[in-house]
Amino acid sequence: MNLIDISNLFVRFGRHAVLEDISMHVAPREIITIVGPNGSGKTTLLRTIIGAIKFNEGIISRSKGLQFGYVPQRLYVDAALPITVRRFLSLPHYSSDAAINDSLIHAGVGNMGDRQMIDLSGGQFQRVLLARALLGDPDLLILDEATQGLDQPGSAAFYRQIELVRHRLGCAVLMVSHELHVVMAASDRVICLNGHICCQGAPAQVAEAPEYQALFGSGTQGALALYQHDHTHSHHEDHAE
Repeated sequence: MNLIDISNLFVRFGRHAVLEDISMHVAPREIITIVGPNGSGKTTLLRTIIGAIKFNEGIISRSKGLQFGYVPQRLYVDAALPITVRRFLSLPHYSSDAAINDSLIHAGVGNMGDRQMIDLSGGQFQRVLLARALLGDPDLLILDEATQGLDQPGSAAFYRQIELVRHRLGCAVLMVSHELHVVMAASDRVICLNGHICCQGAPAQVAEAPEYQALFGSGTQGALALYQHDHTHSHHEDHAE
């Protein structure tokens, strides 16, 4: 049974159609990446799925008791506000020290609980946001361009952490990204969005699709192959340690 089933979804802001006739699903333990140009409706789709935006037509079916974890593009923390990572993760709802420690470990920052939020690097900050999303033991982890502002090695490391989270916790992952060279091979399925679904399928299939190449060019196939090589190499290194 799918976690999410979407049929013929339309979202309009006034007279402007942002999403048209979207039909898709998310299966358990699946990693899906949504790619598309700026203004293509990617964030709108995520926010509609979690219920933050109302849709005009269509059906969204969620499995009973479905738990979401959400990692936003960015979150502003006032530099004048002294708050530790542990305190940040206990807001707005109380979480036990054990739950916070587990979520930090799964996010790859297990030693950061007593650090000040304003002292974290960009990559560390995003991993703390990931830890926060994991606190509710989600069935579906949703990431909206969560590596925006990170350099390429930082982004690649973050997405490898996401793969580990899926492996260890068994959650599905639905993410939006503009970093085609990093996310394509890390995904089970890619959905190419431009107001409507242009194409979808396995990463290699989508990279060859004319609709995808019309938006992004054909050069991403080479980047995909390069990432697969780098990813396989680092994967072997991880197991060798």
